[in-house]
Amino acid sequence: MTRTSDPSRSPAWRALATHHKNARSLKMNDLFDSDPRRFSRFSLRWREILFDYSKNRITHETLRLLLRLAEEAGLRESIDAMMRGDRINWTEDRAVLHTALRNRGKRGVRIDGADVMVDVHAVLDKMHSFSKRIRSGRWRGHTGKKIRTIVNIGIGGSDLGPLMISEALSPYAKTGPALRFVSNIDGSDFIEKSRDLDPEETLFVVSSKTFTTQETMTNAHSARSWLLRKLRSKEAIKRHFVAVSTNREGVEAFGIDPMNMFEFWDWVGGRYSSWSAIGLSVCLGIGFDHFVDLLAGAHGMDTHFRRASFEKNIPVLMALIGIWYNNFFGFETQAILPYDQYLHRFAAFLQQADMESNGKSVDRDGRRVRYQTGPIIFGEPGTNGQHAFYQLIHQGTKIIPCDFIGCIKTHNKLGDHHEKLMANFFAQPEALMRGRSAARVEAEMRTEGMSEARIDALTPHKTFEGNRPSNTVLLDRLSPFNLGALIAAYEHKVFVQGVVWRVNSFDQWGVELGKVLAKRILREEKQLLSGEKVDLSHHDSSTAGLIRQFVKRNYR
Repeated sequence: MTRTSDPSRSPAWRALATHHKNARSLKMNDLFDSDPRRFSRFSLRWREILFDYSKNRITHETLRLLLRLAEEAGLRESIDAMMRGDRINWTEDRAVLHTALRNRGKRGVRIDGADVMVDVHAVLDKMHSFSKRIRSGRWRGHTGKKIRTIVNIGIGGSDLGPLMISEALSPYAKTGPALRFVSNIDGSDFIEKSRDLDPEETLFVVSSKTFTTQETMTNAHSARSWLLRKLRSKEAIKRHFVAVSTNREGVEAFGIDPMNMFEFWDWVGGRYSSWSAIGLSVCLGIGFDHFVDLLAGAHGMDTHFRRASFEKNIPVLMALIGIWYNNFFGFETQAILPYDQYLHRFAAFLQQADMESNGKSVDRDGRRVRYQTGPIIFGEPGTNGQHAFYQLIHQGTKIIPCDFIGCIKTHNKLGDHHEKLMANFFAQPEALMRGRSAARVEAEMRTEGMSEARIDALTPHKTFEGNRPSNTVLLDRLSPFNLGALIAAYEHKVFVQGVVWRVNSFDQWGVELGKVLAKRILREEKQLLSGEKVDLSHHDSSTAGLIRQFVKRNYR
């Protein structure tokens, strides 16, 4: 098959552009009216997950062309390359093997001739042993007290993933230690998270691959000082701190016993690292068996992604539908709307997973792309979001495709709360699709006895154009297995889109410049605070003025 270095010039892309001229006027109401079996034709069930994509502006022809686009992009070869450990992160010359971390089969995964599964299983065994000691109370703090609170110190992938997962699976953490997460370098984060803690009963998990991450190490040193003020012995550090890192020397210099360092590898990207030892805090909270169930769910989705035909492949279809809207309709935003309070951090997690992965403007050949890449991701749990931003989704000038995520069974049966929640879950996608015509609005107001003048005035405001697309993901329940599968599905969706757009979904060079400038400015702040004269002329006048105002007014 002939492939072009610019997907927007490929035959399938051009065919989709032509197809869009007709498809953009499709009315989903008409599609459902003309096909009573549309739901069954445009939905998939995998294990305990139902993926309904019928409420989209697509036909079988749309899907045929989108699938052709995936084939022309070499998606099958790219999936195989990732799974076997090829160095598909070409800018950093690294393999991308988060799938190996959750590999529950007997298949080996080799990099440079070595089977990485040997090391993966060794770390999992160490996590298993350590979590049993903490949760059983056999591990004691410096003064002999049981550990009752785990504080995870990390940022980015070392925080967002473990935090989201631990919140989502908190019903499974009834017998474990309490979990808290500190990430922001703003001192308020550490102060508030530690305010009511007893140092004698607290264990810190410091998660930093290099053990040099500014935010993480600043918080870790503050935690160290906080602990020593109470326990007054550096030996206490060994009973109250563990590390997830590859920097043994740095860990040891901090005072952490290197026996309590949990390793991971350069082929584990930060936003894909919750499956590794970065998930230690999750393991401590929910227990190792539930953590393994989480891995098993992700592995199951990996197998589905690798083996299922593209037309029956949940991550592939999610990705291609997203490309259809982003690149042909110009819908640049996607809302993630979980109707389960335990998933209240899921949208924030996906912001990093998607926007850090595919927020790129340069392709694999180093050329600026001529088409849109990563979408803007946002969201909040329902029904909270309904009373915040749904107005714009329903009647605004921007069309925002939505993913609704819900669970058939609840962990907390309280009156008819769950039935009301799910009624809203089913109603919102239908309302987005169906809308409300002016004729119906007028008829309803006449039934209410309104005057014709009032009806004429209100009708434009109460009319909904509808035809706004959404996917629905319905889980039987929010279990470790199903959550693992759900996360993996979105990870693979992002990967598929990166393949089609020809961008590297596994680097993040865009965050580096801000870090470099922040280090320089920090040095200048400290010099100004000590009374030194500092030349800020290399900054623009705005930045220089802001720095001087900060120093002058905050420390006068």
